Amino acid sequence: MIDDVLGPSLDVLFCGINPGLMSEATGHHFARPGNRFWPALHLSGFTPRRLTPAEQHLLPQYGLGVTNVVARPSAKASELTREELVEGGRRLAGLVAEVRPKALALLGVSAYRTAFARPKAIVGPQAELVGGASVWVLPNPSGLNAHWTLAGIAEELSRLRDHVRPHTRG
Repeated sequence: MIDDVLGPSLDVLFCGINPGLMSEATGHHFARPGNRFWPALHLSGFTPRRLTPAEQHLLPQYGLGVTNVVARPSAKASELTREELVEGGRRLAGLVAEVRPKALALLGVSAYRTAFARPKAIVGPQAELVGGASVWVLPNPSGLNAHWTLAGIAEELSRLRDHVRPHTRG
C-alpha cells in the first residue's frame, strides 16, 4: 500500500487510478520511468523544477497532494474491477471532504467515468463536485496511454493550474 501525500490547504489533490507495480515496489506514486506525471507537473508550472517520485513528500509545500482511486497495485489499470473503482470513488469522496482541496484532479477519464457513474465525462473541468471540491479529469500520464503526448498532458495540467492559481505561475 502506498501512503497518500497530503497536507493543509491543498490547491489540488491529484488522484491516480491505482499504483503500478513499480510504485508498489518503491512506495512512490507514479514511479515507473515512462510515467509522465512528474515531467508534466513541472512543465505545467505547478512545480519550479521536475521532482522525482522519491521527492513526492515535497508536494504539499507546493499546495499539492496525491492519492489513488484504488489502493490495490496492478500492472495495468484495466485489471481493476468496476466494483473496486466504485468503492474507491466513495472512499475518495470522503477523503476530499476531509482534506478539502480546492480541486480534485483525476488522472484517467475511464476510471472517473466508472467510479463516479459519469459515462459521458471528457477530459477537463466537470460540472459535479466530489466531496465539495471542483473536479478536473486529466489524461492518464501512464506511458501506456499513447493517445496523449507529454505536451498535451502538461497543457491540460496548465489549464487546471490557471483555474486554482489564476494569478501565479509555478
